Amino acid sequence: MQINSGSLIVNYVALAEKNVFFAEISWQEGIITAIQTLGSENPDYPYLIPGFIDAHVHIESSMLPPSEFARIAVRHGTIATVSDPHEIANVLGIEGVLFMLENAAQTPFNFFFGAPSCVPATTFETAGAVLDLEQIETLFEQTPIKYLSEMMNYPGVLGQDATVMAKLALAKRYNYPIDGHAPGLTGEDALRYAQAGISTDHECLSLAEAETKLAAGMKILIREGSAARNFADLHSLISTHSPLVMLCSDDKHPDDLVAGHINQLAATAVAAGHDIFSVLQCACINPIRHYDLPLGQLRLGDCMDAVLVESLRTLQPLKTWLKGELVAEHGLSLLPSVKAPALNQFNARKVAAADFTMPARGENIRVIKAFDGELLTEEWQTRANIEQDNLVIDTGRDILLLTVINRYQPQLPAVAFINGFGLHTGALASTIAHDSHNIIAVAADIDSLCLAVNRIIDEQGGIAVAQDGQCSLLPLPIAGLMSDADGDEVASRYAQLDRQAKQLGSKLRAPFMTLSFMALLVIPELKLSDQGLFDGRSFKFTPVTV
Repeated sequence: MQINSGSLIVNYVALAEKNVFFAEISWQEGIITAIQTLGSENPDYPYLIPGFIDAHVHIESSMLPPSEFARIAVRHGTIATVSDPHEIANVLGIEGVLFMLENAAQTPFNFFFGAPSCVPATTFETAGAVLDLEQIETLFEQTPIKYLSEMMNYPGVLGQDATVMAKLALAKRYNYPIDGHAPGLTGEDALRYAQAGISTDHECLSLAEAETKLAAGMKILIREGSAARNFADLHSLISTHSPLVMLCSDDKHPDDLVAGHINQLAATAVAAGHDIFSVLQCACINPIRHYDLPLGQLRLGDCMDAVLVESLRTLQPLKTWLKGELVAEHGLSLLPSVKAPALNQFNARKVAAADFTMPARGENIRVIKAFDGELLTEEWQTRANIEQDNLVIDTGRDILLLTVINRYQPQLPAVAFINGFGLHTGALASTIAHDSHNIIAVAADIDSLCLAVNRIIDEQGGIAVAQDGQCSLLPLPIAGLMSDADGDEVASRYAQLDRQAKQLGSKLRAPFMTLSFMALLVIPELKLSDQGLFDGRSFKFTPVTV
C-alpha cells in the first residue's frame, strides 16, 4: 500500500449534513475514494474530523522556522495555517518572506502565507526593511501567496493614504482577500474600513465591536494566543454567526504550542456549550472557504486532510493525515526535521549604565500601564522617583525602566517607564519586539539591564533573563526571531526563561510575549519605539515627563 493510501473504520463526522455515523473511509493517492456507511454512531470508536486550521498566525512567534512549527502543530491535529510573515519581513524584507516560503516548501504541512501589507508598520520606528508595492506584486506574481496580510494602518485606510490605498487596490485587482487589524474601531469608521475591501478582523476588544464589524461585512477571528485572548468576550459568535467566524492564535510561543493549538480552542468552545458542528465549521471549514484553500473537507473526492480524535468533547488528536500521509500519531510527529539557514541583520551598539540616565525635567511622568493578556496599554501620570536630579526606577510602585534599542544601526537607546511587569530585581530582554524587532527590555535594575541587552547583542538575537550578574539566554539566530534547534528543546528552554522571569516577581502569564508588544505602536495608548515614547491615540511622540 502506498504511503498516502489506506482505510479506516471510524465515526465519520459529516459536517455538511450535521451528522455522525459509523463508516469505513478509504483513500488512494491522498484522495478519499469511498465513504461506506456501516451504521449509526458507535461510541467504542474514535471520530474522524477535518483538520484544524489556524486562520491567522505569525509563525515567527513560535520562535521556530515553518518546518519545525509544522512538526509540533501536526501533533495537535493542525493541518494548515494562514500565516503572515510580517515579523521576518520587518527584519529582512522580501528575502525574509522568501525564506519562509522556501523552508515551508520542505514539509507536507499546508502553510498559506500572505504578503505583508505594513512593512515598516509605521514611520515612527526603525525597521530593517521596506516591502513596497512593487515587491508585494512580485510576491503575488511569482510565489504561492494569494492574499494581503493584515492592514494594521487603519488610520491610513480611513485617511485614504495613497500608499495604503494602492496596496489595497493591488490585492483587489488580483481578487485576493485582504486581512484586517483594527482594534477598537466601531461605527462609521468600521464601515469605511470594511468598504475599503478589508474582509477580516482578529483584534475585536468586545462583542459589540465584533457585531459592528460583522454588520459591516467583515468576518471575525476569535483569538487565543500566548498574550492576547478574546474567546471569553467573543465566543457567543460561534453559535450566532458560525459561517462568519474563524479561530486563530495570532501569536503562539513555543511552550504554548507544545501544549496545544487550535484543538484546545475548539475543545474550549465545545465545553462552553457550542454545537460541535458549529465549532468545527469555524475551526476547520471557514478558512478554506474564505481564502479558497486547496484543502480537504472530508468529503468524497477531497484530499485526505483529517484528524482522528478520541471524542467530540475533548477533541484530543490521535492521528493526523496530510493528503493521505500519516504525519502524527499519539503525540509523536512523523515529519522529519529540516535544517534552516541563519539569515539575520544585526548592527546594534553595546550599552552602558550611563545610556539610561534620564534627567528630571518635571515632578510627574507618563508611565505605560501594561495588562496581562492585553495588547492595549494605558497612560498613567504619576509623580516621578527622582534621585540626584534623574528619573529612576521605583520597584515599590512597580515603575520599571523600559527601553528599545535600534538593532539595525548603532544608536542610543530610547527609554521610558512601565507598570505591570512586577519585577523586584533583574531584567528581561528580547529581539522579539513587534513590529520592527529592535531590542526591547524591561528592568528593575540597570546593571541587569545592561547584562541582558549586551548578551543578546553578542548572540545577535535572542531572549534573556539577567539577575545578580548572571544571564540565561535562548539564542534566536534566524532574524533574531527564530531558533534553529529542535522545537521541543526550544520550548523547554523558553519555559525555563519564563519561570525565571516569574521568579523575579512578574505575575504576567506570558511576560516575554507581553514585553514583545510594548513597542507595537499601532495599538494604543502608550508604547515605546527606538525613537521615543509614542501616543497611539494621537499618533505622535510624547515626552516621558509631564
